[in-house]
Amino acid sequence: MTRNVLTPDALTMMDVIARTGSFAAAARELGKVPSALTYNVRQLEDALDVLLFDRRSGQAQLTAAGEELLHEGRRLLEQMDAVANRVKRVATGWETQLTVAVDDALSRLTVFELCEDFYALRPAVAVSSKPSPAGAAASGSDGPGTRLRLRTEVLAGTWEALVSGQADLAIGVGIDHAAPTGVQVETLGTMGFVFAVAPHHPLAAITESIGDALLVRHRAVAVADSAQRLTPLTVNLLPGQDVFTVPTMQAKLEAQLRSLGCGYLPEPIAREHIAAGRLVAKAVERARPPATFGYAWRVPAAAQAAVDAAAAGTAVAAAANGARRAAPVGLALRWWLDRLAHPATRLALLERHAGPWPAGY
Repeated sequence: MTRNVLTPDALTMMDVIARTGSFAAAARELGKVPSALTYNVRQLEDALDVLLFDRRSGQAQLTAAGEELLHEGRRLLEQMDAVANRVKRVATGWETQLTVAVDDALSRLTVFELCEDFYALRPAVAVSSKPSPAGAAASGSDGPGTRLRLRTEVLAGTWEALVSGQADLAIGVGIDHAAPTGVQVETLGTMGFVFAVAPHHPLAAITESIGDALLVRHRAVAVADSAQRLTPLTVNLLPGQDVFTVPTMQAKLEAQLRSLGCGYLPEPIAREHIAAGRLVAKAVERARPPATFGYAWRVPAAAQAAVDAAAAGTAVAAAANGARRAAPVGLALRWWLDRLAHPATRLALLERHAGPWPAGY
């Protein structure tokens, strides 16, 4: 089979011949006699049934087929190095993949800047000392070697992504209820909500506090809960009220800016639009209380057993919390947990929906 001749050694040989410009120079670099190198090239050409080098000029001049093999060969060598480096990192504790579920109400600016910082990591791993193929781009030796996956969830969907095993870390979970067994939760912070309408919405002209009897006559805009198995949450909708359901918080904002309905928006998201006059904040008799968000991750079974044992002792809270924090987690998850432990990071996730943010989060 032709795949048997497309070995790393054969591809490296092609690269060295092209880079040095002659069979003799390539043979010296590879530690072979020129006749042996020529024989290896002939074997490769015979197996592929193509001519890779035009020897009429006396130089190692690549044919079109040779150029293509060189280009693809360099790409394959780069991918092989990337796989090797990823395997080395996994062996040192970096997960192969980390899935992070983020509630749609949180700052996507901050989430993506955290992703940038994560990919900028340079973990200390053993990297091959062989020279990279000429013209090859930086390989998988850059970054932590963990594939990052982001999921956007809404309401109960954020919890569901974690407890169903579809996510390793959930940011923005509601913490009104006790966490499921085997899950550790930390508080992210509190976010306020504001009832807002477009300036040309009928409710914009109302001067007094708006009651349910008036609200029910106007269409509400609601973001659909992304949960598929857990019971979906319905927030601040009145019986009999017309509802325009949208998939994301950004879509809800757009709908209310276009006066397609009314409803509560996270105050940090609505803030700049209210200041610019694109939305009008209205007082309502049944104001929505602030929501407290958290972030959660699964605790290994052994650590959960330690937590349960600690809870049966005297120093219950301190011992249980210490057992959870000592739980062994992958290095990628640990990096995210360490960043989320910073108060500035938590504040940015809740508040920063537009404009620059101070360094240090």
